[in-house]
Amino acid sequence: MRDFHPTDRLNGWLVTLGITALAFVIRVWNVGYPNRLVFDETYYPKDAWAILTYGYEVNWPDSANDSIINGNANVMSTSAEFAVHPPLGKMLIAVGEYLFGMNSFGWRIMSVVFGTILVFATIRLARRLSRSTLIGGIAGLLLTLDGLAFVMSRTGLLDIFQAAFLVIGVSCAVADRDWFRVKLATHLERAGLRDLGGQFGPLVWWRPWRLAAGLAFGAACAVKWNSLYALAAFGILTVLWDVGARRLAGARMKSWWALLADGVPGFVYLVVVGFLTYLATWIPWLVTSGGWDRDWGRQNPDNPLVRVLGEGFASLIRLHQDIYAFHTGDYINNATHPYSAHPALWLIMARPTGVDAVNNIAAGTDGCEGPDTCVRVISAAGTPVLWWMAAAALVVCIIWWLAARDWRFGVPVVAALSTYLPWFMYTSRPLFFFYAVTIIPFTCIGLAMVMGLILGDREPKQRRRTGAIIVGVAIALVALNFAYIYPILTDQLLPYSSWLARMWFGSWV
Repeated sequence: MRDFHPTDRLNGWLVTLGITALAFVIRVWNVGYPNRLVFDETYYPKDAWAILTYGYEVNWPDSANDSIINGNANVMSTSAEFAVHPPLGKMLIAVGEYLFGMNSFGWRIMSVVFGTILVFATIRLARRLSRSTLIGGIAGLLLTLDGLAFVMSRTGLLDIFQAAFLVIGVSCAVADRDWFRVKLATHLERAGLRDLGGQFGPLVWWRPWRLAAGLAFGAACAVKWNSLYALAAFGILTVLWDVGARRLAGARMKSWWALLADGVPGFVYLVVVGFLTYLATWIPWLVTSGGWDRDWGRQNPDNPLVRVLGEGFASLIRLHQDIYAFHTGDYINNATHPYSAHPALWLIMARPTGVDAVNNIAAGTDGCEGPDTCVRVISAAGTPVLWWMAAAALVVCIIWWLAARDWRFGVPVVAALSTYLPWFMYTSRPLFFFYAVTIIPFTCIGLAMVMGLILGDREPKQRRRTGAIIVGVAIALVALNFAYIYPILTDQLLPYSSWLARMWFGSWV
């Protein structure tokens, strides 16, 4: 019941903080460049500034981007804008804008912070799963050197916040699994029992890690709705872990009562707490009067929703209906986009997303030395070697989980697939590779754990030495590959031929 955990706590924290610091430094360096709104930054930083000012999203004139870059952000109207995502991610962007102003550093700095938190949480989750500081460090280093996580950590979009909250939620769920088993072991020790002897065992109502998981999953849903799938997956998995814990403690057939006795409180901790967390992020919209659909309740006083819930909450439900209709309606399903990428090809990185590009820079202009023209681009591209190895490792994790019955390998599998497979239901609309930033932390963990299998035990030494060489070469290839694509992640000036050399497949162009 008291599963083995790493005893090198000091080293564990030194490794965690060292790699986290490295991730922060390379992400924050020159993050304010380019000094313009790139890709979907044309939406979320402006929405963040509006929420900061009015408490809800408003419309902006067509010339707003130029005005903002020139230092004048006070050009927004007071008329409500229809926003298609919940507010939390935009609120977090607004924190940076509040501290540093409505400028490129201000609207990107919180992405840097949460991109760094993502690395931190990945290390701790991988360390807890593998029971190894080395494997935790490898997972964090791999994620630090991923191009997609890097770009999303330096751009004012929503997905990096979602990814961080999801990894934190999964980490808390796994911590709850360990905590609960220790609780059962302590009960047996205090009672002087070898096992439960077929009895169900104590009811454990207070589950602090499960509460934290509910808060984190609720926050993830308050950034983007598709986080619900991960919440559902781990809601089921954590209750099954409770069944397994009680069976291991000797409850035998009565362990299945955990589906009710532990499952109902688990529902409260994860779903109810998650819902309340989600609802709390709408408070600014509720306490103001100008948001989209905010006056629907007042205009429809006889509607049953208004009579039961009051005009504020009824209006909020109406807004959610409109948002859902947008995400599933004809407009989005008939839309097209040049960077649309089918999710079947995400894990092999077949179609990266172009975030920003300045093409055909003439020789003698902007530092272009010629004779070719030059380009400046930001591509939301993963580090190819890492993504390909991680995709293969995911298959190994599935096999090891099912064949070797090692629950630890199931965690990155369930986490990755719960953020990945649901997208196949929405392939009629444009989907983008950068959505996969919620997948790569978990596949990095899976790859690190597979590297742990390759490393093997300390004895025999020759076996360990061979494994270390293989793992070391793999990590070095990831680092070299990241360094090679770094210019296309950071808008650096490149001769056209040098840019093309980094476009290994025609679908990348």
